[in-house]
Amino acid sequence: MELEVYLYASLAKYLPDNASGKAVKVSAQPGSTAKQILGKLGVPEKEVKIAFINGIRKELDAPVSDGDRVGFFPPVGGG
Repeated sequence: MELEVYLYASLAKYLPDNASGKAVKVSAQPGSTAKQILGKLGVPEKEVKIAFINGIRKELDAPVSDGDRVGFFPPVGGG
């Protein structure tokens, strides 16, 4: 199955060279989770605060499906 994965802010450094902007197409096995997608891209889980699947906030152990848009955000600091 194919997914469109977005890595935002400081996570963008993990995008492969073939990424288009903040997004990359990722192939995954049926039944894969958002956490497994992070692993495929080499993104440490501890650097991710929020995950969205098709615009809905989900836990990292949520399953993904063919054609899903998956976004990951790091913790945001400010002051």
